[in-house]
Amino acid sequence: MPGLTVRDALTVPALTGARVLAGAEGLDRVVHRGNIMEVPDILPWVKPHELLLTTGYPLRNTPYGLPELVTELDARQLSALGVKLHRYIDELPAAMLAEADQVGLPLLLLPDAIGFDDILNQVLTRVLNRQAAALERTWAVHDVLLSVVLEGGGLDELASETARVLGTPVLVTTADGRPLAEGGDAAELGEWRTTSCFDASGRFRTEHERRGVRADDGVPGQRAVVSIVAGRVDHGRLVAFSRDRVLDDGDVNVLERAATVAALVVTKQLAVTAVEGKYRGDFLRDVLAGRAGGRDRVVAHCVSLGWDIDRPLVVVVAELDPEADPPLRPELELRPAQERFAAGWQTAVRRRDPQAAVVGFTQEVVALLGVPVGGDPDAAVREVVRQVAGDGGGGRRSFSTGVSRVVTSADALPEAYDQAVKAVQVGRRTNGPGSVAHFDGLGSFRLLSQITDAEELRRFVRETLGELAAEDDAEVADLRHTLQVLLDTNLNVAVAARELHFHYNTLRYRIGKLERVVGPFTTDPDVRLDLALALKVLQMRGLP
Repeated sequence: MPGLTVRDALTVPALTGARVLAGAEGLDRVVHRGNIMEVPDILPWVKPHELLLTTGYPLRNTPYGLPELVTELDARQLSALGVKLHRYIDELPAAMLAEADQVGLPLLLLPDAIGFDDILNQVLTRVLNRQAAALERTWAVHDVLLSVVLEGGGLDELASETARVLGTPVLVTTADGRPLAEGGDAAELGEWRTTSCFDASGRFRTEHERRGVRADDGVPGQRAVVSIVAGRVDHGRLVAFSRDRVLDDGDVNVLERAATVAALVVTKQLAVTAVEGKYRGDFLRDVLAGRAGGRDRVVAHCVSLGWDIDRPLVVVVAELDPEADPPLRPELELRPAQERFAAGWQTAVRRRDPQAAVVGFTQEVVALLGVPVGGDPDAAVREVVRQVAGDGGGGRRSFSTGVSRVVTSADALPEAYDQAVKAVQVGRRTNGPGSVAHFDGLGSFRLLSQITDAEELRRFVRETLGELAAEDDAEVADLRHTLQVLLDTNLNVAVAARELHFHYNTLRYRIGKLERVVGPFTTDPDVRLDLALALKVLQMRGLP
């Protein structure tokens, strides 16, 4: 609720001649109401943002408790304490003034000739006038913003109109901070993107932001943040940034109105996107399954959807990694993780390649990402992954990504999709969650992954590694690591000893022990090959 600062309250006629005795740093505290203190037990009746007036009568017999009184009044968020001297007390103790300076609670010396009723009447009249003006402005802004939506405008138009009303740059983000729309001075907003309230990928750190006006040390200016909520679902944030102007509750109220209208826009977009997404998803699923028709028909239909697949492409498949410990349910619900994940990929890919096909399926997101002639598909994919992942904050989930070979024809898309699916599966199981794997980079894992008989793989590992196949024995795992390093260094004992931090003779002893278990791998290349494959199968544990 808009109020009056103590500094502004001192400008009313009744307070002409009032003097600040202490706590001048708190003159920007906001006054919403007034009260008179003439009884000793005033504390239970004090309300936040109150201007408290007294003749000093309840203070006269408690000179040693006055600093504590200041502390308690500050804890109750009092705006200021006004005192008339020379009736019951002649001066306020130095300790009380020092405490007021310490906590920033203004202590005011009131004029003798003015009654408390005049002070309260004038201050509260100005507060009410300011609140009425703010309310009128808020409703006027609401009508303007609603008109933008009724005329067919989206989040971009809403952000631009809100920025015009506030005179500051405005940003609309998702619940986890991905930018959706912006308005106002792009250069000023660009300066804000370099501050600590954004991460390196450009994500607004919503997990550190709360409703209201905020300023950070070392970051010039202020920002005001409100949530975009519809039906108890958190759809995002609306943020206003200011370098020069001080933002206040009135600006927050304007943002709240804009957020209400933004919620209408977002829910409408989600409804439209759900219908369009199902249609697009069904068609792309047919394309990837090879049942969408001939090449020319597929290319033509993709053009009608805004997709260009008649160019060099890679198929990218991204899957959310399983959560070990699901987060606690927040006060506001979020859209389902898969929906948010798909929306993140759509935003990141289309920012880089507007004609790319990006569709969210039940368990994965599939993107047909264009590769410029002579371009590096790895760099393109990793940049998109970086944009989607951000720094992991705001509720973002870890995900793994698989990338196909480059294809130049729509006829090759089904095979490329299979490659990307295999890459994401093998990549996660060999490199762990958050991996980015390319089909061509899977090497022998690609061949091993084609074996669907899990029992046959386990039998091969047991027969090849013998005692070293046990996975729950620390000593065995240590020997297996030694074997892996020896194979990786091409049996160079000196290099392996340095890498393992063993003495040369200690490693020689271990080699003898290993050969007694698995056979003469130092002299028989076939044994070495079998051992290398068995170790890779163990690394791929969890594959069917």
